[in-house]
Parts: sequence; C-alpha cells; structure tokens
Amino acid sequence: MKVLIAGGAGYIGGTIASACLDAGVTPILLDRSWGPSFDGSLNRIGYEGDIADHNIIDGIFRDHPDIEVAILCAALTKVPDSVLDPIAYYDTNVSKSLRFLIRIQQNGCRRLIFSSSTAIFQSDTSVGITEKSPLKPESPYTRSKLAFEWILEDLSRSSGFRAMSLRFANPIGADPKLRTGLKSSYSSHVLGKLLVAMETNTPLEITGSDFPTRDGTGIRDYVHVWDIAEAHVAALRIFMTDVDDGRRFEAINLGSGCGTTVLELLATFNQTLGTHVTYVLSPPRLGDTAGIFVNIEKAFEVLKWKPLLTLEEGIRDSLRWFEIWRERYGQSRDSGV
Repeated sequence: MKVLIAGGAGYIGGTIASACLDAGVTPILLDRSWGPSFDGSLNRIGYEGDIADHNIIDGIFRDHPDIEVAILCAALTKVPDSVLDPIAYYDTNVSKSLRFLIRIQQNGCRRLIFSSSTAIFQSDTSVGITEKSPLKPESPYTRSKLAFEWILEDLSRSSGFRAMSLRFANPIGADPKLRTGLKSSYSSHVLGKLLVAMETNTPLEITGSDFPTRDGTGIRDYVHVWDIAEAHVAALRIFMTDVDDGRRFEAINLGSGCGTTVLELLATFNQTLGTHVTYVLSPPRLGDTAGIFVNIEKAFEVLKWKPLLTLEEGIRDSLRWFEIWRERYGQSRDSGV
C-alpha cells in the first residue's frame, strides 16, 4: 500500500513516514522544503513543491497511481504568528489544503487523514476533553484547523469520500530510531526551550503564571511523537479495509490522557536528566490559553490505540535527537523549527 504524506519532510509527517515504513506501508512524501528534518540517507520517495500545486500532485499520481490514502500534515502551526498574520494561516491551512483535497479527489484518492489540533476546544483544565466537548478555537491557527475539519465533514456527508481527523497539540520526542525529529535543535515549544536553557545554563522563560491551573502555569497534554505516528498508522489500517461502517467522517482526540503543567514538566525534565534548570515568569504570549488535556477513550475504541511512551521517554528522545542534530549538521541551534 502507498500513502501520500503532505508535509512529509516535517516533524510530524516525517515521523509518520517512519512508522509507515515499519508497518510495511510505502510513504510518498510531498513538502515545499527539504531541509534537514530527517536523515537524508533514508532515501525516501519525495517530491518538492506546494500542496496547492496541481501539476505536482498530478505528477505524483501519474508516478504512483496506486496511492490509496493521503495524510495531510502540511500547515503553519505557531499560534502567536497566526495572531499577527491571520491571512497567511487561512491561506495555507484552509485555502491551499482545500485545493490539495480537490486535486487528490480528481486523481481518484478518496480517503484522507488530517492532522488536526485539540486546541480547537474550549479551555478546561479540570476534566479530560472528549470529542463532544465545547469548541472554542481562540486563534487564527486553531480556527483554521476547525474550518478544514468542517470542510471534510461536509464533503464526507455529500459523497463517498472518507476522512478522519486526528487531533493532538503537544508532540514531544523524536523517532526512537532517530531517523526523524524537529527541523532544528531549537524549538519555540517549551521542551525545546528547556533543552536550550540546559545547554546555555540560562533560566526557562515561562509565559503565563496566572492561569486557573493547580500551579498557575499552562496545562498541556504532552504525547510522544512516535505514539502520534502510530495512531496515524492505526487510522491507515482502518482505511486499508473495504469495510464501510457508515461513518464517513471521524474526529478523534490523541494525547497522554492526563495533563502536565509547565512547572511539572520542568520538574520532570530536571529529574529525568539530572539537571537544575531554573525559571523566570513572563506574561502570556498572544493566543496563549490555560490549556486542556484530553480523554482518549474514543481513540482506543476506534483505533485500538493508546500511548505507550512516557513523558520521560519523550524528554530523553528529544535530547538524543538534538545531540545527533549537532553531529549531522554541525550547529548547536538556530531560529527555525
């Protein structure tokens, strides 16, 4: 079986590709940037270009007419940037994604897995969010994710198209075999910042300390990126069957099943790595919320999936990846993600 992964050179898409290969599925990658996000010696089948370029997509299907499913990971993902430049986020995450969707249909591909976000839900730090919890996307980024989910749901209701939206928010770690990881040894996410703080012996800046959580810092549902990749493979297995259970569109939450505050993450980081990173408090960034954690019962029911890797393993794998990044590319950190 072949699967087209849009955004296949990125952190999430590249790791999903690794999991596909391990499962005997051939990933065909499309990405507009082939920077060093993974080990180039892997020799994966890849195409450079934009997801909205119909000529590239048509060419991919001419070369690989047996592609049965597409996975859409390509997106802009930084919440503060989306607040400052919402047009760019709606253009990429909605408009271009829609053109991608139209084109794969025209090439006979009628199944899609969408990498979405649990940040589309109303912030609630007291209970695990279910798929039926109130929606309240609070940034252009999260609204763009929800908008495309609505497109998929409407399309699935009106045709034979089948789609699954897998929602997650805080991936950590790297491919345990160290084939893929973040595009740099620096990240705008808190775990990447922790690693930089450890390396430079500087305090971690925690943005927001007055949220309605048990210690005032934001609560997040950190889940190992390999577990996220395995969930996508589980969704692929469902689409591999010819069984049509009548559920044309399915939205499923992915996570660890519990919440971790930033201060708790810092404590776990120090304990796991034997470090003593300190912190300073700053105001919240644009678009920051108290956060959520999710209930993952539906993921187990539908996908037979649950996370197998721990927060500590995610921290260790992140460090391992950053160390080999320096070995491969001769740099300690940069400003990309």
